[in-house]
Amino acid sequence: MQYPKGTIKEFTFHSSALQENMQLLIYLPANYSPLNKYSLLIAQDGKDYFQLGRIGRLADELLYKKEIENIIIVGVPYKNVQDRRQKYHPDGDQNHQYIRFLAHELTPFLDKEYPTYQMGSGRALIGSSLGATVSLMTALQYPNSFGKLLLQSPFVDEQVLNMVEDFTEGQPLDIYHVVGTQETEVHTTDGKVKDFLSPNKLLAKKIETKPITYFYEEFNGTHTWTYWQPDLKRALKMLF
Repeated sequence: MQYPKGTIKEFTFHSSALQENMQLLIYLPANYSPLNKYSLLIAQDGKDYFQLGRIGRLADELLYKKEIENIIIVGVPYKNVQDRRQKYHPDGDQNHQYIRFLAHELTPFLDKEYPTYQMGSGRALIGSSLGATVSLMTALQYPNSFGKLLLQSPFVDEQVLNMVEDFTEGQPLDIYHVVGTQETEVHTTDGKVKDFLSPNKLLAKKIETKPITYFYEEFNGTHTWTYWQPDLKRALKMLF
């Protein structure tokens, strides 16, 4: 069945924190009206989520069936593998600046441009692999700004585990977290082979001890869009 299609427009946004122009992909639902209120979903790996994840089409369907609340999806694409690593990796040169861009520049801009709820519970971050990592780090630093997280196979290291360990905020976080049972030998962009599964299990144990609403599942699969894409429908329905 063909569902009424939302629109996806491209927008260039200048970031002072990053000292560069950022491309944005902005999805507005088919029945978008400035008179309604909308939740915000900000996607790292922006182009991947629209192309490989088909998140726009999925939103069309779920909105039409009234299975999720009104939502605006903003994709933040990366320029190339190196750019992605610099911004998303905990040790990346631009990691702090990128997190600052999300919290202090992008969010206020979207709140000004669109009829959003303007509170943490109305905003979600999503990402896969390193995109999930930087989403988690951002929400742990700014829980008042981002109340929901959709993490698909995040890269987890000591820094990430320590951030969760130190998290004591009274702000309620709602986290959806999946990882594949076969993600034991993932070829990463820096040419290494890493076990993603064990650190994700550790992360789950740590999150479960925190004041966080939490869903965790290990799917039978590998570190690829083949598995992340079909998982998105359930994830969006659970968070929205």
